[in-house]
Amino acid sequence: MKAMSKEALKYLNNAKAILKTVPLEDDTYTEIKPVREAMGTAYLAVLEAINERLLRKGLTKKELPQSVEAYRKALRKYLAVRNGKLLREFEKLYDLLHIAGYYRGLLYDVKVVKDAIKSAQAFIEKIES
Repeated sequence: MKAMSKEALKYLNNAKAILKTVPLEDDTYTEIKPVREAMGTAYLAVLEAINERLLRKGLTKKELPQSVEAYRKALRKYLAVRNGKLLREFEKLYDLLHIAGYYRGLLYDVKVVKDAIKSAQAFIEKIES
């Protein structure tokens, strides 16, 4: 595994720890609230990784994005200049982790949730390389 920023790694590990506490039945999480919390935490890990990378690019803490639209603009301007795939991956993670997982609480299948966490980790590793 590539080195991740300490903050992004902390958030991602917190998300995994939350999921370990959720009761399972037939590959289904039986409590939605902690799954939503884990998905929200994994999304924050993604944002922390982007913030860390933007700070390394020379932005100040005050210049960091404050909204999802600002994150899109920052990705386009600083990190995805020649790589549109990065922005598409961010959009997928936004929809999966933040909207479906956290906001709407639609994710409860163990495989889907674990795949979402793996996707977040892969994105973080990619953005930090």
